[in-house]
Amino acid sequence: MNRSLPPPGLRVLLVDDHTIVREGLKRILDATQDGWVVAEESSGFRALDNLRHAPCDLAVVDLSMPGMSGLELIRRIRAEFPRLPVLVLSMHAEEEYALRAFRAGANGYVTKDSAADELVTAARKVAHGGTYVTNSLAERVVQQLNGSMDVPRHSKLSEREMEVLRRIVAGQRSGEIAEALHLSAKTISTHKTRIMDKLQVTSTAALVRYGMQHGMLPDDVAPADGWNNTTGPIDLQ
Repeated sequence: MNRSLPPPGLRVLLVDDHTIVREGLKRILDATQDGWVVAEESSGFRALDNLRHAPCDLAVVDLSMPGMSGLELIRRIRAEFPRLPVLVLSMHAEEEYALRAFRAGANGYVTKDSAADELVTAARKVAHGGTYVTNSLAERVVQQLNGSMDVPRHSKLSEREMEVLRRIVAGQRSGEIAEALHLSAKTISTHKTRIMDKLQVTSTAALVRYGMQHGMLPDDVAPADGWNNTTGPIDLQ
C-alpha cells in the first residue's frame, strides 16, 4: 500500500463562497481516484453546522468569505474539532496571511494559483496529519520570523482590521462595510482610524495605495463603481 495516499473514503469538506471554485476543487480531488467523499459549504456558519452533523477528515477552507472569515472559521474548528486537519486555500500569496492562518490553527496553506497536483499533494499530506506550505512561501515565513526580512506594518493589524482594510481597498464605503460585516458605521470608522494610525498614513488615498501595493484587494468583494485599476477609487471622499 502506498503510504503517501490517504485511506480511501476520507470525507473532505470544501468551504468557499464561490460555487465555481468549489466545483473546480471537487473535480481535482475526484480525478485523483483516491476515493475522496467531497461535501461543500458556502460559508463558515454552514460549515460548522455541517461538521456538527457529519464526521469529516479534512476541511479545505478559503480565507476571504463574507460573514465569518476563514480565519475565524479555523479558530472555531480548532475549538470544537481540535483533531480535524485544516488546509487553507487562499488567493493571498503573502507570508503574513500564511502566518495568520497557521496561528489560527491551520495545518497547511496553498494559494489558488497553485497547480492541481500541488493541491492534491497538500491535501494528502494534511489529511495524513502533516503540515504543508510551498517552498517559496516557507522561505519567506522563516525570513520574517528570524528577522532577516522586514515585518510589514500591516502585521500589527487585527483580523477585523485587516478585513476592513481589504474592503476599503476595494472601494467600499463605511456604510457598505458595516452592512457586510454586521457592524455599525461608527465601529467601522473607529477601525479605519486605528488602521491609519498603525499603517502611519494620513489619508484614505494613502491607505488605498498601501493596500494595493500589498495585494489586499479581497477576492470576495467586487471593485466599486468608479474604480481605477491603477490608482484605486477615483472618488475617495
